[in-house]
Order: sequence, then C-alpha cells, then structure tokens
Amino acid sequence: MTKKKNKKLDPLPIPKIIVRTGQFLNLISTKAVVLYAAKLFTTPIKHKIPKRELEMDTNSTQQLIKVPSIEKSIMVYQYGNSDKKVLLVHGWSGRGTQLFKIADALLKEGYATISFDAPAHGKSPGNSSIMLEFIASIFELEKQFGPFEIAIGHSLGGMAVLNAVKSGFHTNKIIVIGSGDIVQDIIDDFIKKLQLQPLISLKLRDYFENKYKEAMDNYSAFKAAATIDLPILVIHDEHDYEVPVKAGINIHKHVKNGEILLTQGLGHRKILGDASVIQKIIEFIKPNN
Repeated sequence: MTKKKNKKLDPLPIPKIIVRTGQFLNLISTKAVVLYAAKLFTTPIKHKIPKRELEMDTNSTQQLIKVPSIEKSIMVYQYGNSDKKVLLVHGWSGRGTQLFKIADALLKEGYATISFDAPAHGKSPGNSSIMLEFIASIFELEKQFGPFEIAIGHSLGGMAVLNAVKSGFHTNKIIVIGSGDIVQDIIDDFIKKLQLQPLISLKLRDYFENKYKEAMDNYSAFKAAATIDLPILVIHDEHDYEVPVKAGINIHKHVKNGEILLTQGLGHRKILGDASVIQKIIEFIKPNN
C-alpha cells in the first residue's frame, strides 16, 4: 500500500509574484528570463536561526574568515574541543548550526565539529552563492582547521563534500544526507517550479557553463562518488519531496565502498534530528566499522 503524501514535508511553493515575473520576462526575451532564473538560482534565502539551534550557536566559538580563492568570507563555528574533528556542511539556504543534533551526538563521542555558513548564508555576508563556493570554503576550512576525520554534508552540502573529496580534500569517512545528485535534474526541477518551459533549463545550464568554463554535469554527485574509495554512508528519506530519493539511490549505486539508509516520513530536514539516523551515523564512524 502506498503511503499518502505528508503535506508537512512538502517544500514551500515559489511565491506567485516570482513565477509571474518569470513568465512576463519570458514573453520579452529568452535572455532576460535566463538572467532572472540565474539570479534566483544563486540567491539563497536567509532564515532566522530557530530556538532549537541556539544552544549550538551560543556554545560555539565563531569567527568570520576569508576564503581567498573566491574573495568571500564565511562564518565558522567551532563546537567542542578535541583533536578528532568532523566537518559539517549544510545545504542550500541552510546554516552552520542546522546539524546541531548530529553535532551534539558527535561531542558525546569525543569529537569536535567545525561548521560554517556558506557565502550569503546565515551570518556570512553576501547575496549570492553556488556549489563551487561551498567547495572552495571546504578547502579553506581544511587548510585552517583540519584535518577532519569525518565529513558530513546535507543536501547541496552532500554534493559539495563529494566533489571536494574528488578534488583532493582529505578525510577518512563521508556521510551524505538528502544529497542532490545530477545537476541537470536540479536545474530542470528548479525551472519546472518556476513554471517555465524546459528550453529555459537548457539555456540556464549553458549560461552557467559559459560563466564558469566547465560542464555542470562534472559536479553531479554520483560521478564524484564513483571516484572515491573511502567508506561512504548515504542517508535519504523516501518521502523527501525536495530532493527525490532516486538521488540517494543513484549515488549509492556508484559508491565503491558504502552503505545506504533509507528512512520514511522524515522528509528533507527532519531527517537531520532523527534518533535512528543519528545512531546509524555514530555506528558508521566508529573506528572498527
């Protein structure tokens, strides 16, 4: 029997004014609507830190550091004090304290965590960002705060971690939670939510490839995972309506040395605080695993 869709887990719809503006620009010119879509695609929403994250926010040492390779600054959170360090990477429109329950569990196991607000997220300055800047931030954190025994990424953060490891970031184990996978699928879904025709999705991809001089598909998570020999734990909810579960399944399919945990009814964010998920993470990172 198929479970009914839980409306509480659904992503928030894009405001009608944004959709209508895109449709209006589409009537004027393709170039105009592509630039509009590119602006929206690279502009995260900054959310006020919720009460549940205040303890980590209060008890962490925070500092704004420069990431020279992208000429931007990020807010860094040092939580706990240990030579054993875990890097936590939030997703799009997230915050460095968003994985607080995982961080608390790691502290009890003797780890310290380093997390950050990606450019234009949380307390970090700026108005725009993209996955390449998440990756650049990860390398700067390794330089200043590493080495990291474990790297954990949620959503876009999962994609960033896999791509960073592919490009030389050092860690012992990787955990990705609700990670996106194929870049074109992400762009297609974004354009569909804007209620624009599929052609705009291809034009948007071309726009980014011309801007960054590289094929966007090179950053698809499954491709990065296929190059990595390290143990990888893939966690994804079957009722994730923001990043379909097929993404996690496909990443795991291409992993050389990995496990997968599929949950139900947790969606894209509740999964970060679920007790069984956190227990699995702790089991996975144990040295004898």
